[in-house]
Amino acid sequence: MEYIRIEGTHKSVSRLIKGSDYFTHEDYDTAARNLDAFLEAGGNTIDTAYIYTGGQSEEVIGRYMKEKGNRDQWVILTKGAHHDQNGPRVHRAAIDADLARSLERLQTPSVELYALHRDDPSVPVGEILEALNRHIEAGTIEAIGASNWTWQRLQEANEYAAAHELQGFSFSSPNLSLAKANEPFWSGCVSADQETCDWHERQQLPLLSWSSQARGFFTGQFTPERRDNEDLVRVFYSEDNWERLRRAEQLADQKNASTIQIALAYVLNQPFPACAVIGARTPAELESCAEGAGIKLTQEELQWLDLRK
Repeated sequence: MEYIRIEGTHKSVSRLIKGSDYFTHEDYDTAARNLDAFLEAGGNTIDTAYIYTGGQSEEVIGRYMKEKGNRDQWVILTKGAHHDQNGPRVHRAAIDADLARSLERLQTPSVELYALHRDDPSVPVGEILEALNRHIEAGTIEAIGASNWTWQRLQEANEYAAAHELQGFSFSSPNLSLAKANEPFWSGCVSADQETCDWHERQQLPLLSWSSQARGFFTGQFTPERRDNEDLVRVFYSEDNWERLRRAEQLADQKNASTIQIALAYVLNQPFPACAVIGARTPAELESCAEGAGIKLTQEELQWLDLRK
């Protein structure tokens, strides 16, 4: 397993990040086995959020770490300040409340990585950074980031931080995958386009991608004619993406790999630090991801896969 460094945290972050948006109390034993297997494979970073499975994801992780006594082996990325039925809530009160509850559920006094789950462009970045830096100073957060923020807002925030001697965002977590989204999967979500990737390359800001394998688009289970998965059709069905799939299949044959492994390698071989959140639930899926993470792609191959050559 390879690792990257994220400014602010003292631990290395595994390039593969364990997704936990399916963790529930009812399936605790399965979640625990998944976490054990991920650790054994060399992974050490887990992605969760205040809203995942109504809070059960964080509670399951907290119970697991307490029972195993292995909190020190993990890098926890959790997220808060997601909008609710009343709209956006990216402000100090929401950040304070969500973080306090997340720490309680996780049974830990602090987390290594904390991200805002959504943005509210009507709120000045200074107010947001001031609120987050209070928790950094208190020791409850080591490094801060933003999920589903545009690169323009990230740049504005980090320029403000530099000008006011604050800790800025050390990472971003949008969707990045070989298949390009036609529209947001969920309201307020951001997918990394070429302009975003170019900005990350200039800044060398780590990108932690969710839906890094395009929610199964590259598994071979989908064709232009099969349209029973409405969300996948809406977000990823396009002529360009079918061509990307065809090219990924061709490159997979050349490298003795699977198509979905090539799609994962695309994310991890970007010209900037990148990690991929994976949803592997079985030993076979985890092994596939681990092998895919080891595939090296040239910049020419990346551009060809992405229809830029």
